[in-house]
Amino acid sequence: MFQRVTSRSFLASHLRTRAAVLAAGVGVSAVAGVGIAAAANNTAATATSATTSASATAVQAQAAAQAKAAQTQAVEAKKAAETKKAAETKKAAQPAKKAAAWVSPVKSYTVSASYAQAGGMWQSAHSGQDYAVPNGTEVVATHGGTVVKAGGNGAGDGPAYGNAVVINHGNGTYSQYAHLSQVNVQPGQVVKAGQKVALSGNTGNSSGPHLHFEIRTSPNYGSAIDPVKFLSGKGVRL
Repeated sequence: MFQRVTSRSFLASHLRTRAAVLAAGVGVSAVAGVGIAAAANNTAATATSATTSASATAVQAQAAAQAKAAQTQAVEAKKAAETKKAAETKKAAQPAKKAAAWVSPVKSYTVSASYAQAGGMWQSAHSGQDYAVPNGTEVVATHGGTVVKAGGNGAGDGPAYGNAVVINHGNGTYSQYAHLSQVNVQPGQVVKAGQKVALSGNTGNSSGPHLHFEIRTSPNYGSAIDPVKFLSGKGVRL
């Protein structure tokens, strides 16, 4: 009778102990599950934080690059503006271009008669400078101006000049070219210094092919001045 009671007590105690162990096991499993879940949440949070940080860094880098590019463009624009301003200032400081130079009416020649020279070929003293050149030699405007006379009969100055041209250079200065074989301009035409106006010849009161050249103070005969002296003052030696 005593032994059965003891056995039942032992059995009950054993069962209680086993139940406690099982309960403890369930508790440990629950705690472990909670720990694992917490660890997983922490890992996800860390990953999200890392992604956010990387995005913020990329945005900052892009903003910095854009700011640097804008600064570079501003510097280049400033340099371009300064260069343009310097060029404009230099151009403004340069002296105005001089008027076209005076030139000789023919390039190669032999002087056959000088200004104021006496002779039987003209009524009184010679009114210009004669240049012996082959027939058909190119004759050019000694300076820029406007043609006021051109044609035969000395262009209105008389048959002794043959075919002739008179150019107005302004400021009371005119040039005349006579004894021409060909006239290549007409009254009213604007010409430049060195521009072809005629070909030399032997027309009018002439003893051989040459160019008769005058500098005048009017377009008409009788107002001639020394062409050599005049052009010498313009830097042209005749």
